[in-house]
Amino acid sequence: MAHKTIFITGGASGIGRAVAVKFGSQGWFVGLADVNEAGMRETAAMIPAGMSSTHKLDVRDRAAWDVALADCAKVSGGRIDVVFNNAGIPLGGNLADNNTAEIERCLDINLKGVLFGAQAAHPWLKASAPGSCLLSTASAAGIYGSPGASVYSATKFGVRALTECLDGEWAADQIKVADLMPAFIDTPLIDMTPNQQTNEHIRGRVQNAGLEITPVADVAEAAWNAVHGTALHTRVGKTAHRLAFAARWMPGRLRKMGKASGKPLGGR
Repeated sequence: MAHKTIFITGGASGIGRAVAVKFGSQGWFVGLADVNEAGMRETAAMIPAGMSSTHKLDVRDRAAWDVALADCAKVSGGRIDVVFNNAGIPLGGNLADNNTAEIERCLDINLKGVLFGAQAAHPWLKASAPGSCLLSTASAAGIYGSPGASVYSATKFGVRALTECLDGEWAADQIKVADLMPAFIDTPLIDMTPNQQTNEHIRGRVQNAGLEITPVADVAEAAWNAVHGTALHTRVGKTAHRLAFAARWMPGRLRKMGKASGKPLGGR
């Protein structure tokens, strides 16, 4: 039986790497895309020999998407079954303190890059349907907006909305559309500072708030289940599940908590 192919952005580390290893271990060909070529080579070394390819890709470049997907298909056997729209960056802090450059970078990578990825992926996924899937990384920050994460949350609400829109738009093409909503995941992203105005890493803020940090392997397993299941949104981590419950059943209390704390409630 011919192997299936998954194309993963942000494949050089973190969630992208974990998902690449998971699918590779199940016999899938894995196309890795990132701006970090050294990191992609490290990820490729964790996948069975001959079952991966690397593609330098800035997700903000629409034309580069077409080139990367075509190049992946050339070495994978001519088809792409899953595109995992995963590349993303963090941005925290009060909106008034975020500068123009970091706002634009977050919007361009986290939202525009996902839109471009979906657009470029469509013909490939249509050709391999039924059974094909567009999977995107949203976030628990896309469940309920929280103080200190306005730009980031806006991008992740956008990813969530895109998933719901394309679930309808692409139904006739028999393409499955889904997203992941992780909370705080143990990846290099949480060792970054949330914005240019602070030196405090995200990991420290999460730990000081008493929130859990979920193993990245849990996200990889969730990605596998999302591709092979029927859920539109898949929450990952206790914080994501608690936030979804509160947003549905206790929105007033959640709103009061956000005003009182002034701290982010989301993740990724």
